[in-house]
Amino acid sequence: MKYPSTFTPYRRGPSAAQLMRKPRDATDFLRSDNAMAALMPAITRMATLQKACAAILPAIFSSCDVMNFEAGQLVLSTPNAALATKLKQQLPKLQDHLLKDGWQVNAIRIKVQVGKNYVVPVARKQLSLSSKAVSAFAELKDALDDSPRNQALKAALANMVRRNAGNE
Repeated sequence: MKYPSTFTPYRRGPSAAQLMRKPRDATDFLRSDNAMAALMPAITRMATLQKACAAILPAIFSSCDVMNFEAGQLVLSTPNAALATKLKQQLPKLQDHLLKDGWQVNAIRIKVQVGKNYVVPVARKQLSLSSKAVSAFAELKDALDDSPRNQALKAALANMVRRNAGNE
């Protein structure tokens, strides 16, 4: 049987058991699938290693990541060559601390991952105008002629007055 395009089948709401269940996080989701559950030990190990490296070299590891750790070889990623050079100078210190912490790190490789963007967004300041300034701009908008040359300026002034009307 063919249904019209506006037809929506009846869907029952969530059961009482589903409503009582706690929300699942990413680890619960990964554990629920057998193939994904096999990745959990590796993910946990990598996260722990990332935290250990960040504790040893906090200034550098705010931008670096642990990519892989297999057979005693640690692979780290950096966003640019300059940071890779700084990290390379700190590798003996990093390796010594990791060995003392129980990590069997025999070698450390660095890969530059240029595509990664670690720029921290800067919060924009929204300047506010006093009520006196807002009323002055409103008067200016009203005083301008309705010529085609002034339409863009009048629209900009109207937007500015509207945005700042709630201030003070």
